[in-house]
Amino acid sequence: MSTFKSWFSNAKSNLSDQVKKFQNKDFLDAVVAGCAIVASADGSIGNTEKEKMIGYISRSEELKVFDVSNVISRFNHFAGNFEFSNIVGKQEALKVISKFNNKPEVGRIIIAVCCAIGAADGDFDEQEKKVVRDICTALNLNPGEFSL
Repeated sequence: MSTFKSWFSNAKSNLSDQVKKFQNKDFLDAVVAGCAIVASADGSIGNTEKEKMIGYISRSEELKVFDVSNVISRFNHFAGNFEFSNIVGKQEALKVISKFNNKPEVGRIIIAVCCAIGAADGDFDEQEKKVVRDICTALNLNPGEFSL
C-alpha cells in the first residue's frame, strides 16, 4: 500500500503541469470517461458518485483548467451510457480512453485522475481498483506501475 501512496503522491504533484499540457476535448473526454467508469464501479452512478467527481474536479488545482459546465456535460453523456447499460457505458468510455493507448504520458495522467477519484472518499476499494486496472489495459499500461 505504501508503494501506491508514494506513486500517488508523486503523480499528484506533477498532475497540474501535465493536465495543462494536454488540455483539449479528447483529453477531457478521456478523463471524464475514466471518472464515469470509476463512479460506476459499484454497478450504478448515483448522486454521491457525481458529487464526488464534481467536487474533486472543482477543488483540484490540477483540474481547474477545465470549465466545470463542460465537465458536467461530458460526465452526464458518459453516465447516460451507463444508465442504458453498464456494459455499453464501459465499452463507450474505454473506446474514448483508448485513443491515448499509444501516448503513455497522457495515459498515466488519466490513471492518476481515476485513482484520485477512487480515493477521494478515503476508500479506494477493490471494485474501483479493478476498473482502473481495466483502464490501464485500454491504455496499454501495466497496472503494477500504479500499485494496482
